[in-house]
Amino acid sequence: MKYVGIQTQIDRNNRLSFLLLLLFPCILLGMVYVFLAIVNYLNGGYYNNAGEWVNEVSWQEVNMYFLSALPWVIIGVGIWFAIAYFANTSMIAHATNARPLERRENPRVYNIVENLCMTCGMDMPQINVVNDDMLNAFASGINKKTYTVTVTTGLLNILNDEELAGVIGHELTHIRNRDTRLLITSIIFVGIVSTIMSMVMRMMFNHIMFSGGNRDRRNNGAGTIVIMLVGLVCSAIAYLFTLLTRFAISRKREYMADAGGAELCGNPLALASALKKISGAPGLQNVEREDVAQLFIIKPHAFSGGLQGFFNSMFATHPETSKRIQILEQF
Repeated sequence: MKYVGIQTQIDRNNRLSFLLLLLFPCILLGMVYVFLAIVNYLNGGYYNNAGEWVNEVSWQEVNMYFLSALPWVIIGVGIWFAIAYFANTSMIAHATNARPLERRENPRVYNIVENLCMTCGMDMPQINVVNDDMLNAFASGINKKTYTVTVTTGLLNILNDEELAGVIGHELTHIRNRDTRLLITSIIFVGIVSTIMSMVMRMMFNHIMFSGGNRDRRNNGAGTIVIMLVGLVCSAIAYLFTLLTRFAISRKREYMADAGGAELCGNPLALASALKKISGAPGLQNVEREDVAQLFIIKPHAFSGGLQGFFNSMFATHPETSKRIQILEQF
């Protein structure tokens, strides 16, 4: 297997990043419109000629309220996205407890990264380290100023130089292919929708726990709960759509990165050996977010078991590690 078509992969990822930028706002706006339509249906209605109450949506009112809310939704999401997009490096570093690695701390890593960057003709990224015994490495960033390769102390202690070169080559290939930009875009929008769901659930919980008083207040409270339930359902549907967009992030990107890492280090078997070692203890101890974990070189065991693990596997962005190793051993 020969690593080819890097420019094709870059162009593909750039197109997908642009499409995701368009798709996620459409999902959020669709969620708002459905919410307004359902609330209008629940609150609207009239008695027909037979004296029966008929619920009916007033699309004119729905459109009016939607157009009124549209600028605020766009502005809010735009500000949220801009902050997350340009602060993603610090956010990921905070979530993983990563810190910059200085050359004097570990000249071995710097020498390996510099040699690989010179081999492929790319600028050297920032190097971060996480003080963790688990084995992990990942790339992040959206441009030359923010591109970062992060490794754990456990990885540095366990892998030899050739294996470490293969892993770092894998992560550098993700940067070259613009995989990191695509993943960061996906992580930001999934985070926005999941936060909205959490806010709605918290509002429901607080209303149920702290509402009280006379019958009228209880009746009003019941109506409020119904509206919040509608909002929760709309948020859940939107979140499902955001998960479905992960299918756009092809699992082939990991095979491409494996091939690129093998080509850069010049030893496919070394990368295969590294993946075998990492598969025994992948991930980070303090990271519990699946969206951040999708950056890792191997999906952590914590996201592989139980019903949630089965659900996540349906939208997994990583192929089976055994298949990746098998392909590398066939080079």
